[in-house]
Amino acid sequence: MSDPNEKDPARNVLGGPLAVCGTSPRTGFFRDGCCSTGPSDAGRHVVCAILTEEFLEFSAEQGNDLSTPAPQFGFPGLSEGDRWCLCVARWKEALEAGVAPKVVLEATHEAALRVVSLDDLVAHAAIESYS
Repeated sequence: MSDPNEKDPARNVLGGPLAVCGTSPRTGFFRDGCCSTGPSDAGRHVVCAILTEEFLEFSAEQGNDLSTPAPQFGFPGLSEGDRWCLCVARWKEALEAGVAPKVVLEATHEAALRVVSLDDLVAHAAIESYS
């Protein structure tokens, strides 16, 4: 019998355990390296993306500059190639604008499926997702 106080493990969009998205820089709403979510995560930072310059420019144009460091918040600033837990709504906006970055399916939380389809995520899956 399982412990009722033990938290269920987070699941990814493929139904498996949620993998680590990135630790350098450390990502996730909880800065635990995973795209975990909870009631306090209003933005639903659940899509593990491999950032591109094109996406970073798009995000800045939308008012969320991810490239500039903000040391007061412990934020190092991001660069092309970094893995980062994105808000699912922003990833969807980028998808609709044709600039969605690749995603790591094993590290993308199943909560993303409430906003975007598995087909769209699979179509943007990073090759490493299948290794």
